[in-house]
Amino acid sequence: MNDWRERIDAAADRTAGLLRRTPLMETHALWNERLVEVKLEQMQHTGTFKPRGAFNAILSQDVPPAGVVAASGGNHGAAVAYAAAKLDLPAKIFVPEVAGISKIRLIEKTGADLVVVPGAYANALEEARAWEEQSGALQIHAYDAPATVEGQGTVFREWEAQGLDADTLLVAVGGGGLIAGAMAWFGEERKVVAVESEGCATFYTAMREGIDAEINVSGIAADSLGARKIGKICHGLGVEQLVETVTVNDAAILEAQRHLWDKLRLLVEPASAVGLAALRSGAYQPEPGERVALLLCGANVSPDPIG
Repeated sequence: MNDWRERIDAAADRTAGLLRRTPLMETHALWNERLVEVKLEQMQHTGTFKPRGAFNAILSQDVPPAGVVAASGGNHGAAVAYAAAKLDLPAKIFVPEVAGISKIRLIEKTGADLVVVPGAYANALEEARAWEEQSGALQIHAYDAPATVEGQGTVFREWEAQGLDADTLLVAVGGGGLIAGAMAWFGEERKVVAVESEGCATFYTAMREGIDAEINVSGIAADSLGARKIGKICHGLGVEQLVETVTVNDAAILEAQRHLWDKLRLLVEPASAVGLAALRSGAYQPEPGERVALLLCGANVSPDPIG
């Protein structure tokens, strides 16, 4: 654990000045009138936590003349494209059709070379690996690379420095980079609960069937959480820390998404609402007096509500 914390400290130093320090709020409006701490990471550059990992991964390696390449459900691609543009590097981004028009437009605005691939995230990853081999570009993995996890871990380092008081954090899981960052930073100092949609339950499945378990992805959060297999780093930390995993259905996610808008006027994408969905649906039931925190991790709603 100490090694991870040192590496996350280094990632924070490396990316200083390139990322937003996202705000916090405390509210009784979200669940049973109990106080919930919330970090508004959806206010990060490109609308998600992803630039943290993207900047750290790029800055911690030598980038070849061909630049960087990434496969993404949309948010990681936008983050890599944004980071590359800020660092004046060429970027080629592969996304599946399921990414949605708002995330595709977000990537296009960075000036990156964008390729939309038929199928799911796994298909985009195959194309990105082929381009890496052909061009020599540096692959920036969405979740299963130490530098990516270290960058995502800066969310939790920052949150703790801002005065995080909760006993338990509910964190959304796709491929596992974000929650791996949480587990890497906190170790067993705080409880971290993994929350997934039923249609993208990679971590839940792998914790029961093993690291090689693969799923078919579906549901309203598939554009962000739609990895078919959990990352090895995430799985290793999860096994080591005996992390609790829960799943929520699409109806619960949509209800939580609407509740965030109705009560707080926070517009977030479905993946960002899964933690609240776990509370409101009862998929996760805190003990009396247990202090709970939510990370709102993404705001890229599709279609774009502004147009």
